[in-house]
Order: sequence, then structure tokens, then C-alpha cells
Amino acid sequence: MMYGARDLTVELGGATALSDVSVAVPSGEVTAVVGGDGAGKTTLLRALLGRVAAVRGTVDVPPAPRIGHEPFTSGVWPTLTVRENVEFVGSAYGMSAAGIRTRAADLLATAGLDDVRDRLGRDLSGGMRQKLGFCLAMLHTPDLLLLDEPSTGVDPVSRVELWRLITQAARSGAAVLMTTTYLDEAERAATVVALQDGQVLATGRPTDVVGTVPGTVSVGDDPPGGHDRTWRRGRSFHTWTPDGATAPGRPVTPDLEDTLIALTLARQEETR
Repeated sequence: MMYGARDLTVELGGATALSDVSVAVPSGEVTAVVGGDGAGKTTLLRALLGRVAAVRGTVDVPPAPRIGHEPFTSGVWPTLTVRENVEFVGSAYGMSAAGIRTRAADLLATAGLDDVRDRLGRDLSGGMRQKLGFCLAMLHTPDLLLLDEPSTGVDPVSRVELWRLITQAARSGAAVLMTTTYLDEAERAATVVALQDGQVLATGRPTDVVGTVPGTVSVGDDPPGGHDRTWRRGRSFHTWTPDGATAPGRPVTPDLEDTLIALTLARQEETR
């Protein structure tokens, strides 16, 4: 099954938050949406959830009871225990007590939360809270799973564990759409959609997106003089140079981070 949006335009407060955005989210795959603050990532999720209206375009999603959603804040009730959180959400979806127990036992064990069933949500670590939020979103076995930056602010080990849960959800047949600020996560997704200022900057398989960079990306130990297209990565300086110009430093094959920066600079070049 294919879900998503086509030519979606959303206006908020008189400003255009999304402009002609199309995204396809097939069942059994993870689609990652990346972009900086204000790029439109959360607005896209809200549009798919029906919480903001589109000015133009179409949204194709299953009925609301077949959608799972983990908001940026995890969706965990801080004054409820892990077990009570699960029971509350399960009952909201109309699940039987037996169904909740069976599903919760499987999800909590997979997420490593079995031993903290009686701990309050507010007393969980950041990683545990995000994993519980994921379990709540998956409790009713949704067809479409929407995750808003599920790994932001958690420790590296929890990020790895969350990604394992996300890929398992896709393997179980769910269509997964997640927003993230971590490009190493986006590189693991089947499809990446990069948003900038509410527009699609690039979309496709991560390896295909990397192949769309115009010009040259080069690297050097020092920032080249006279260049305003240079950014620092670790101890090196990377530079994007348009086609036809001489690139400083050593040409390199860009990764996804280099690619998105270069595409942003190329778009800025076009509008000058």
C-alpha cells in the first residue's frame, strides 16, 4: 500500500508552510524527512494527520484508527506508569484487555522496557521515554506510522535501539514516515525527502540523491580564501564549487550531508 501526499500546499498564519510537497510512503519501508528548523517537517506530519488543512494538493492516508503517531514530545503521560500508559492508549484504540496485555508484552520486551513497567513516565530516561512513545504509537499495529524526530536528544545507544524498533516496524508491514535531524539515520532509510523553506529540495533513494549534486565538493585542511560556499566538518573544510569553476582542495565524493548543503548552495546561486 502507498500512502503520502501529492502537490501539498499548506498555509499557516498567512504564510506558506509547505509548497507543492509530494511524498510517497510505501508499506514495508522507512521514509525519512530531513531539514532544518522551520523546513516544514512537523507541518507535513500534521497535514497527514488531518490537523492542518491543505490549500492545494491531496493526502492519501488510512483511516485515523489505522495511523500511529509519536509526537516530538514522545506522547508519554508523565504521571502514569509505563503499564498505565499502555493500558490507557490501548483502551483509547478500543483494544481488549487481553489484546493490550499480549501486544504490550511483545513491544515492551522488544524495547527493553519490561523491567520498568511500574515506573512513572516522568522518571524514565530520555531514551526510555522515546522508546515507550514508540511502543504507544505501535500498540494497535497501525498501517501508517508517523514519527516526529523520535531520536532527538537521546543517547547514542538509545538511538541505535530506536532505529532497530523502527526497522522492525517496517519489516512487519507498516509504512513508516519519520522526521529526523540526523543524516546518518536518513541514509539508512529506503527513501529520503529533504525539505527547505517548505519546499522539496531533493527526494529519492539516499544513493540517488547523492548523485544529484551539481558542481564539485572538495575538502581541505584550511578554509579557502574568497569562498562563501565553505563549511566545516570535523577538522576539515568542505567547499562546493559550481560547474565551470576551479575547485580548491581535493575533490571528494559527497555523502548525504555534503549533498544537501551543496544543493542548498546551488539553489541560492540560482536565485541570485
